Amino acid sequence: MNIDHNSSTPLHLQAESLLRKLIEKEEYQKGKLLPNEIELSAQLNISRNTLRQAINKLVFEGLLVRKKGFGTRVVKKGVLSSAKNWMSFSQEMKALGIEVCNFELYIGRKYPSEEVCSLFEVSPEQKLLVLERLRGKVNFPFVYFISYFNPSLKLTGDEDFTRPLYDIIEKDKGVILNKSKEEISALVADSFLSEKLEIKVGDPVLLRKRFVYDVNNNPVEYNLGYYRADSFTYIIECLRD
Repeated sequence: MNIDHNSSTPLHLQAESLLRKLIEKEEYQKGKLLPNEIELSAQLNISRNTLRQAINKLVFEGLLVRKKGFGTRVVKKGVLSSAKNWMSFSQEMKALGIEVCNFELYIGRKYPSEEVCSLFEVSPEQKLLVLERLRGKVNFPFVYFISYFNPSLKLTGDEDFTRPLYDIIEKDKGVILNKSKEEISALVADSFLSEKLEIKVGDPVLLRKRFVYDVNNNPVEYNLGYYRADSFTYIIECLRD
């Protein structure tokens, strides 16, 4: 943590580079507050304005968050998902190098909602197989999934759902998946979601509703994913004609 006052590199850029290295340390990644501006500026032998310029750059990039009267800490790295190429949750996590943890898994049968009935063209009096899973990173659950399946898949509920779901559908049932339509909306956590996602009642939650189709455009899965808003980013890439 040394600043070279004789270097041609501006002081705020040197401070920014040092801060980037500092916040990669394990204790700061786990939530430890950064030293306050007075301590840091004295340690680096630069003005608070120069230090603040470096910190503001990292705040702007979403690496740090500042709360008045509390301090500055590292922002928890969230999960990125893209609309360009859809993947299963397990595939998304693998692409990001994140080990998937299943905290809860429930299999049962429930009466479908009107939307599910319309999608699968089934009667509201016909119970459908439902898979519910609380998933996330090690020691950090951040998404609760609820999946309804088209009865035509002939899933029994005895399948090994610790395996990737789309592997079961494609390899075991011979149904090739081709398309996903998705809807993203915001809501606040109720008591059920607050308990599952370890957040407070009223905290923001992102709902990703997914409609999965096979190569013949037949609906296969209706999925609801409730994500902690502080842990999920959805990227949309658009090309101009």
